[in-house]
Amino acid sequence: MLTFKLALKNLLGAGMRTWLNVAVLSLAYIVIIFYNGLIDGWNQQARHDSILWEYGQGQLWHQSYDPYDPFTLQEAHGTLPQSADSKALIPILITQGSIYPQGRMQSVQLKGIPPHQQLLALPTHSLDNTTHVMPALIGKRMANTTKLRKGDQVLIRWRDKNGTFDAREIVITEIFDSDVSSIDNGQVWLPLQGLQEMTGLQEQATLWVAGGGYQPTSLEHWKFQSQDALLANLDAVIQSKKASGFIIYTLLLGIALLAIFDTQVLSIFRRQKEIGTYMALGMTRLQVVGLFTLEGGANSLLATVVGSLYGVPLLLYLANTGFAMPAASDNYGLTIAERIYPVYSVGLILGTIALVVIAATLVSFLPSRKIAKMNPTLALKGKVQ
Repeated sequence: MLTFKLALKNLLGAGMRTWLNVAVLSLAYIVIIFYNGLIDGWNQQARHDSILWEYGQGQLWHQSYDPYDPFTLQEAHGTLPQSADSKALIPILITQGSIYPQGRMQSVQLKGIPPHQQLLALPTHSLDNTTHVMPALIGKRMANTTKLRKGDQVLIRWRDKNGTFDAREIVITEIFDSDVSSIDNGQVWLPLQGLQEMTGLQEQATLWVAGGGYQPTSLEHWKFQSQDALLANLDAVIQSKKASGFIIYTLLLGIALLAIFDTQVLSIFRRQKEIGTYMALGMTRLQVVGLFTLEGGANSLLATVVGSLYGVPLLLYLANTGFAMPAASDNYGLTIAERIYPVYSVGLILGTIALVVIAATLVSFLPSRKIAKMNPTLALKGKVQ
């Protein structure tokens, strides 16, 4: 305890050098916590929205279905075996088509879904329309691309199961707003039964979205995709963002640790008489090394206090108001909300504090090892050794 008080007194007595080191270290604290909190917040929001709007509790894919290969859609459909628990599943039929807004042709995916489903957040109730015109549902990104508005009628064209082209008018009954771009860009949602009749694929689907009560079983011609498998691409993006952030705050932390290292080297050089006095008073070399190491490590403790004074209000403000994302992020193809709310876990905060304290203490110890080789008599005389 006496050693800690002495180390703290010496540290505060260093004046501006100490406070500069503390300022940079405290900034490193805030940057590390904020960046990782922002990525964790994005991850939580993206996973929640993807599950709510698209993935459910998993999906059952036809064995020929490949979401990255539109040419597989012609054959990627079928009926479930009678042994399957279809009560906990909702079917979705997918086929290629074209849409002609304002006379322009644009390739789209036509997706059929039951209008009365309640598993996904899609407002499919708008597809329950008994008029002679086929109702359709599109997202805000698709609406911006095609310049379509609610109530507009537009021509679509598709191929049936025999490869024959056909066309008909549809009416846009609803435009939904979702952060999940993969259910929006280039997609038109139609009533499942209507799309099945249009394509001649009665009672067939491309995939089935699972609800909470579904128990995966082995089914012929079908393969189950768990939430983890469906969210693997998102997880990979999150990990890459964390890796790039690691480079940024490593550089910042490295600058702060380099400043502490230089300060320790200069301090040992200038305080040789003081070191000799400590040894003459009965302190062992290891105790003096521990004193100087503690002085350097105490920078991180002071930085924790200083950082909390301005960091806690700032981080809480950002957690409540969120961090606005640029409008162009809608076109990245990723699930990104318009405003991301950082999440600061206890593990993140304690882990960051432990990282900085350990790193600062280690950097302080490296130059302090020289004290163990000092001659007390020469140190009292202030001679360079």
